[in-house]
Amino acid sequence: MVIRRKVIEDVRPFIGTDVIKVITGIRRCGKSVLMSQIRDVIVSEIDKNASVFYLDLDDEANARYLKAGVLFKELTSILDKRPNRKTYIFLDEVHDVEGWEKTVNSIRKRKNADVYITGSNSKMLSGELATYLTGRYVEFSLTPFSYREFLEASGSSNGEEAFRRYLEFGGMPFLSEIGYREIPSMRYLRDVYGAILLKDIVRRKAIRDVDLLERIVRFVMTETGHVFSARRIVEFLKNERCVTAPSTVLNYLKACEEAFLLSKVEREDLIGKRVLSVDEKYYAADTGLRNANVAASLQRDIDQLLETVVFAEMVRRGYNVTIGRVKEKEVDFVCEKDGGRLYLQVAYLMPTEETREREFSALMRVPDQYDKLVLSMDRFDFSAGGIRHRYLPDFLLA
Repeated sequence: MVIRRKVIEDVRPFIGTDVIKVITGIRRCGKSVLMSQIRDVIVSEIDKNASVFYLDLDDEANARYLKAGVLFKELTSILDKRPNRKTYIFLDEVHDVEGWEKTVNSIRKRKNADVYITGSNSKMLSGELATYLTGRYVEFSLTPFSYREFLEASGSSNGEEAFRRYLEFGGMPFLSEIGYREIPSMRYLRDVYGAILLKDIVRRKAIRDVDLLERIVRFVMTETGHVFSARRIVEFLKNERCVTAPSTVLNYLKACEEAFLLSKVEREDLIGKRVLSVDEKYYAADTGLRNANVAASLQRDIDQLLETVVFAEMVRRGYNVTIGRVKEKEVDFVCEKDGGRLYLQVAYLMPTEETREREFSALMRVPDQYDKLVLSMDRFDFSAGGIRHRYLPDFLLA
């Protein structure tokens, strides 16, 4: 089992406090396992006499608790049994309970309760939870495995074959249990994709035209890492005899963002210091999910896949990520954190002076002195002009 050390250490200072610990992330990325790891830390290191209650609200056996009143009654009964001892309450996929916000807030107020919840939809934090719990919750985002975690799960050492498998299959934790074999892995990833669409998007948003949703998502996943607009998607659908409006496309894409299936990345003018209002990029949450559901080719799509894993890694490291433009040149990623910046350019291979000039020139035009880095699959160090170059898999492990 891969221990999600970074998130656990982020959670640790809040254990035992009255703030609700909210763990969000795409379905099947390991939130339930993370909960068990947090429980282990509590019992083994923090409170050896801990009373722990765990409830999986996505399990049909617990369907009766999907009514807020029933859930509240159960939780208060448990807390009343041990009024002088802290009870650690873990509620998995709590957003399936209608009116769960009031229940969670009421339980939080009990001095002997310490509450942890998970959800597969980011909007759970933007609605009534924020209204009821302003300043009383803290969010932790979980993603599929990083490259380092993938190596640990697969028992591989860093090398070209291992990295190729990571690009192809992505970081969904369960795949390690089936040895990353191609046919069962792709079948599993298609099933996960279907569950995300059905449970976290279609049902939650009451979407009627599922075929339209699937077409839009398939287009965006095919074009992941490319600049496009909602109007371009409309034109593409029109050519397939499917008529819709840009507003519908944007609404469906927003629902996919809320379910963590896609991430929108804004573009900014690095000279004019303004966000560009047209043509964003979208990245799939996981290369495996993307590859299992589009006509993917590792050789043809290599640039898109490399960008996807670098984007995910920078988000995992806590950066706010945008795309930069310097006149007619584009900087793949502008990464900001704690008042600092890091500029990244991502390429597959740079075998000629012309390709190296193309990748380095955009960074050379950036008018500040923050670190600038070109990442590629070249093992030879092409650092020049104050711009560093690194072998991309090594950067992911740094």
